[in-house]
Amino acid sequence: MPQTANSERATREADVIAAFIDALWMERGLSENTLSAYRSDLMGFSQWLTSQGASGLLKADRADVMAYLAARVASGASRRTSARLLSSLRRFYRYQVRQLSVASDPTERVEAPRADRPLPGALSEAEVDRLLAAPDVETALGRRDRCMLEVLYATGLRVSELIGLRLDQINLNQGVVRVSGKGGKERLVPLGEQAVESLDAYLGSDRAAITPAPSVAEAFITTRGAGMSRQAFWYRIRHYAQVAGITTALSPHTLRHSFATHLLNHGADLRVVQLLLGHSDLSTTQVYTHVARARLQALHAEHHPRG
Repeated sequence: MPQTANSERATREADVIAAFIDALWMERGLSENTLSAYRSDLMGFSQWLTSQGASGLLKADRADVMAYLAARVASGASRRTSARLLSSLRRFYRYQVRQLSVASDPTERVEAPRADRPLPGALSEAEVDRLLAAPDVETALGRRDRCMLEVLYATGLRVSELIGLRLDQINLNQGVVRVSGKGGKERLVPLGEQAVESLDAYLGSDRAAITPAPSVAEAFITTRGAGMSRQAFWYRIRHYAQVAGITTALSPHTLRHSFATHLLNHGADLRVVQLLLGHSDLSTTQVYTHVARARLQALHAEHHPRG
């Protein structure tokens, strides 16, 4: 294709992309960074089509899309990047179908590559011990925080499940909590001896000491009598991590990840861990086996005479 024709085509396709980006901004109010990513993905595909002597964006077919993704993978693109590229192209072509600019969506039967799943971060057992010992148990608020950390590590609950835990979901006699997880699915999770003791002390006196007449059903409350927020609890976790001298990167789910990893390190069955975590798909739980395996390999290398 002559240089002039290439230049004219590039201008036309830039205009098509710009119109799509404007529509995205007006319809969804996406951030400039997100819009720039869409623009970059689409310009990259347009330029690749030109380099291959293929038809333009509005004439690309399924084979073009698949060949482009394959070329990107061959040049080192990760599965996550490939999945994002396909997502950008899919949104662009669905918009063009609605605008009657193309007869069909060339991405419709293209399967997205499974994105690389990052390994969840977990604390060591020694780090968990230091974290749980960080709250000042001479105060009611410190004992509340210690109790929350104990329950979180003992059960592997999601932070949202912990802060939403109601009094009527706790059975100290049987040592279990009844949790309503994702999709409204309920599960019973054992507490363990230390968490039961901590909860018994907190619910017996500390909760009333924090707020004499709380009006909420949530077990864990603030000095204003309201349920603990996710943000407030996350702030407490970070504070206690600093007190404990923990430098490992944390997330709100670090204790949940640690719960699963430590169970597997000590020989727990993967399907039992799946049930305790409330995962509907075993493959979601299997990611923890990589963390556990890596930890066991490190211990072996450190302590075995032929490590």
